[in-house]
Amino acid sequence: MEKIKVGIIGGSGMDDPCLMKDMKDKKLKTPYGSPSSPLTIGKINGIDTVILARHGKDHSIYPTGVNFRANIHALKKEGCTHILATTAVGSLREKIRPGDLVFVDQFIDFTKHRPLTFHDEKVIHTPMAEPFCRNLRSLLISSAKELKLRYHKQGTVVTIEGPRFSTKSESHMFRKWGADVINMSTVPEVILAREIGICYQTIAMSTDYDCWKEGEEPVTWEMILSIMNKNSENVKKLLLKTISKIKEIECECKSR
Repeated sequence: MEKIKVGIIGGSGMDDPCLMKDMKDKKLKTPYGSPSSPLTIGKINGIDTVILARHGKDHSIYPTGVNFRANIHALKKEGCTHILATTAVGSLREKIRPGDLVFVDQFIDFTKHRPLTFHDEKVIHTPMAEPFCRNLRSLLISSAKELKLRYHKQGTVVTIEGPRFSTKSESHMFRKWGADVINMSTVPEVILAREIGICYQTIAMSTDYDCWKEGEEPVTWEMILSIMNKNSENVKKLLLKTISKIKEIECECKSR
């Protein structure tokens, strides 16, 4: 079996290299251009780990401007077998409160301008019925339970382009479609990871109620940062505990 190496894709507020030991930065080029940031390489609890800042280390890359193909290709090139991707999300359900974690198992793609495949020259139809890694999700669930965090075992995320937030009509529409949370980054990350054979799971951090909920202030960037800052330590603890549990087991993600 190949050696385990875990990639962490940092969402808003989570690109913190202080999680790691023996840390160094490495710049990579890919056939798709440069990734969003240098790869921060080191070890977490003895396990080889790579952190990539999705929006750049200074958060200068807007959502649709992220070079998702370069990011995923760089992690694959560096030998990553698993990816844990953190992301801020808006809640579309009353039960998912700001500060809750959601381990999503499905997505709805509402993006319009993003390359969705590595296969530009040869048509490859990748199965996507179960897009996320159920093994990683089960490890996250057990870790969150041990840490006594507020979490939801599953959910559907709808990904929009950004950087603008939704209108009220859009927010209500996404709820009717069955989406539980909304963000600007999961698609096409999860698709590309599946295509290239990396186990991928999102850690979604609820920061707000988007703009559908009467009596709640519509989402703002300041609101997101406030909740993220309060929740970041919990997510770091979750990452540390979960990475320590990843074992060399065969996973169906690669065989799909």
